Amino acid sequence: MFHLQKSSGKDGGKVTTVIATPGQGSDRPLEVCYTDTKVIGNGSFGVVYQARLLETGELVAIKKVLQDKRFKNRELQIMRKLNHCNIVKLKYFFYSGGEKKEEVYLNLVLEYIPETVYRVARHYSKSKQTIPISYVKLYMYQLFRSLAYTHSLGICHRDIKPQNLLLDTETGVLKLCDFGSAKHLVKGEPNVSYICSRYYRAPELIFGATDYTTMIDVWSGGCVLAELMLGQPIFPGDSGVDQLVEIIKVLGTPTKEQIREMNKNYTEFRFPQIKAHPWQKVFRARTPPEAIELVSRLLEYTPSARITPLQACAHKFFDELREPTTRLPNNRELPPLFNFTEHELKIQPSLNSILIPPHMRGSEEGGAMANSIPMTEPQPCTSSAAATA
Repeated sequence: MFHLQKSSGKDGGKVTTVIATPGQGSDRPLEVCYTDTKVIGNGSFGVVYQARLLETGELVAIKKVLQDKRFKNRELQIMRKLNHCNIVKLKYFFYSGGEKKEEVYLNLVLEYIPETVYRVARHYSKSKQTIPISYVKLYMYQLFRSLAYTHSLGICHRDIKPQNLLLDTETGVLKLCDFGSAKHLVKGEPNVSYICSRYYRAPELIFGATDYTTMIDVWSGGCVLAELMLGQPIFPGDSGVDQLVEIIKVLGTPTKEQIREMNKNYTEFRFPQIKAHPWQKVFRARTPPEAIELVSRLLEYTPSARITPLQACAHKFFDELREPTTRLPNNRELPPLFNFTEHELKIQPSLNSILIPPHMRGSEEGGAMANSIPMTEPQPCTSSAAATA
């Protein structure tokens, strides 16, 4: 079923050779050699290694998880469908044996990105500072763009948090990672409610809803945005009840209708009557009003009242990114933010005139924007003329 071979390279380093399948495209197995393997992460899921591909010299992350032979691995199925510039890329996958004879491990070979929003935010909070608002705009825009894409495929990430937002601090590129909790949501099919990390769990999950939508990711995104501006989680708490209390302290007591929208089984539940705290008082005095307005549109009790990820991208909070003269704080050019594919331009076409700034409009986009054919298979984010305009 699998072939794994170890040998020594020219410099005496161990070289591992595996028969792997490309993450996208062809299913034809090929030989992949890597070296310099070291453990960089552990979790309940398994182990993450860093390694260097021998052929290209490029660094990769290898996520090794125990495979249940009775089921297809959901993370693998989803990763093979995803192809977007703000989502970590699956380069290859292969299987390996374990210590026990019957054990089989799935190894996902992913592009390696060294930093996370979590670590960057922690760096600022340790020195009693908040992340510059220009970085907040840059990171959050790319997160919402990645969510617009995944949600358009019916896939819900279900674990949006700063630790799962990878960053290249030189270029400013953000990539969403860890699809270990992700699922293709089907209307009418129940889902588990005990997913998503605490602090970022939407209220309908705390209420035990099993019929939730991709809007749980939007709530989590709103929590991340609020956290970057506050320098600490907006809704901390060690239990669901604690978190609900924190949410009620800010949003006020949900109405009966809002509770029904989250989980109809809780409409008779007695909640303490608390008035909403004005958003302006939640944040520091110098927080831009458009940032506060965006948070208020994301953190709504009623899931369907939350704005969509693409509406978030089109929000005026991100207008500065659409200005032709905007650069990164290190004076480098912005990473590609407007290289929308045809697939992306068909998600909510009414937003395209805002999403593509005038200075990035080429003839191809105009054609794509005018075109209203149903969504096609997604393409990688490099095909649009905006990338070269």
